[in-house]
Amino acid sequence: MIDEIIKDAQQRMDKSISVLQDNFSKIRTGRASANLLDHVEVEYYGAKVPIHQAASVSVEDARTITVSPWEKSMVPVVEKAIMTSDLGLNPSTSGQVIRVMLPPLTEERRRDLVKILRQEAEDTRVAVRNIRRDANQDFKELVNEKDITEDEARSAENRIQTLTDEHVGRIDSLLDNKEQEVMTV
Repeated sequence: MIDEIIKDAQQRMDKSISVLQDNFSKIRTGRASANLLDHVEVEYYGAKVPIHQAASVSVEDARTITVSPWEKSMVPVVEKAIMTSDLGLNPSTSGQVIRVMLPPLTEERRRDLVKILRQEAEDTRVAVRNIRRDANQDFKELVNEKDITEDEARSAENRIQTLTDEHVGRIDSLLDNKEQEVMTV
């Protein structure tokens, strides 16, 4: 029973970290990355779909992303979707290929991005702590129902705390790496 609660908590904490990694991948660092356009959606046959389902997205060089829509009629739609996204990018079209040039980041914009990164990391830390709180609550309920002893509950709480500390450490490590990536000119 205790192992099931701990396993569930670990899976939920791992999921929180994978969401953080996904969110970090969407924050641009000045270098081109195909992941940068992942959350951009386009109207494709009456449905909103992620851009990579309507076009091929690749990195041409350190500052250029190329987008090649599967159909010629999709070129203006994809271009408009990129333009209206919250990324602040201006694509240019040449035939069927859309090129997205990434402007260099200013020092002020880099600092703003670091603030966003830190907020994302803090939100994830809070989520991990909430998972710990839920697991500890489950242990207390098991003690109240006389399914486990208080010593077993204390031992399980220590295991959950160790798990929490490991995940918070991973979050801090991810944050440090991404901050360095953003602040590197």
